Amino acid sequence: MNDIPFSHNPSLNANASRFWHPMQSPFELAEQPPLEIVEGQGVHVVDSRGRRLLDATAGGLSNVTLGYSAAPIKEAIARQLEKLPYFSSFRGNTNKPAEELAGKLIDEWFRDDGMARVFFTSGGSDAVDTAMRLSRQYWKITGAGDRYKFIAMRNGYHGTHFGGASLNSRPAIRRAYEPLLAGCFHIPVPLPFRNPFGEADPERLTTLCISMLEEEIQFQGGDTVAAIIVEPVSGAGGLVVPPPRFWPELRRVCDKYGILLVADEVITGFGRTGDDSGSRGWGVKPDIMCLAKAISSGYFPLGAALVNDRIASAFEQDNGPIGIVGHGYTYSGSPVGCAAAIATLDMYRNLGTTQLSRENGQALVAGLEALKPVCPWIGDVRGKGLMACVEMVAEPGTNMNANPHMMMAIGDATAEAGVLIRVNGSQLLITPPLIVTREEVETIVDAVRQALAQISN
Repeated sequence: MNDIPFSHNPSLNANASRFWHPMQSPFELAEQPPLEIVEGQGVHVVDSRGRRLLDATAGGLSNVTLGYSAAPIKEAIARQLEKLPYFSSFRGNTNKPAEELAGKLIDEWFRDDGMARVFFTSGGSDAVDTAMRLSRQYWKITGAGDRYKFIAMRNGYHGTHFGGASLNSRPAIRRAYEPLLAGCFHIPVPLPFRNPFGEADPERLTTLCISMLEEEIQFQGGDTVAAIIVEPVSGAGGLVVPPPRFWPELRRVCDKYGILLVADEVITGFGRTGDDSGSRGWGVKPDIMCLAKAISSGYFPLGAALVNDRIASAFEQDNGPIGIVGHGYTYSGSPVGCAAAIATLDMYRNLGTTQLSRENGQALVAGLEALKPVCPWIGDVRGKGLMACVEMVAEPGTNMNANPHMMMAIGDATAEAGVLIRVNGSQLLITPPLIVTREEVETIVDAVRQALAQISN
């Protein structure tokens, strides 16, 4: 057999000529080599240029919550690799780490949220698709098979699997893959800074968004909607912190029409918002919770979908073939991943990271708010816990999206000042590890100040 020569484009940088990156144009990647991270210690990383950067992105995607030097997690992984690196959890097989982790999640972390059972996945996108599938199956089991539709928020983000991508509403990550899953609908996001109503008052905006939700439910037929799926605080969709009354109203509407409420806690779970769950911060108990990212502090791919007693009791009856959970992933309940998560959750409790997130998050948002006089292109500053966003605008006093070149310049200038942040459209997203100190929060704010001062001159 003749060898097939490897197609090589000499114009590509060494990285782009070998693999493609998520959320990146291969063409642009060839022109702009990616940031190469070579080392991580504590809350800092070192890039291939030798720059030591305070990582205010927690690994780029808000998941490295305990930084890069969490020895207990590394040791737990090593011990489990030595003892049992893998065995399937399909068809009733089990392992001790999976059993122990399930107990911790239900009995120690999310019992106050009403959760009763765990289904393990390999990550957040898996967890969202699991929630969608279990929602539809629940209604079939209970004799309401016409309930198959989902309602989500515009600008929400729920991963990249086909189901979760169908819940996303941003054209840039939908259009190339359409038509997507049928039966997914969207309502306006309750962001006072920018919404289709031009309404800046949080109370009136909540009323308008909830009214549109009810109108959509009635238009679709309330008995055809399986679930409403929402992030307690949105992440990649622009870090929308909804008004205080919004989530309680979501719960009220779901109860009124018998619809399941799914909380996508992939980013907000485990203390990121200053509460153990984002839902709890709004005083609401969902029917299903999707978890990932912080569950293992990014040290192993792992996720979970949790369900409450209402759903668990329906599944745990003799429902015949329709009751089989015909769903799963090769690494569901991975012993290594679960061992990593157990060590992670123990570290959270020992370090008090939920309280740290609440306290240091307040300082972070306050520090960023104080930058408004430095730069007239700051349109909005918002945040909850250690989730913060600086929204930049094209013209002072407007809510028009900022110029992409300006945003790239801000990101580059912040890195040159020693801090890595995430540029997302017209937003600067800041989600440092939960172990960040008050002094490091001040370093983050100061680096952003330096970057904004540069573009203001």
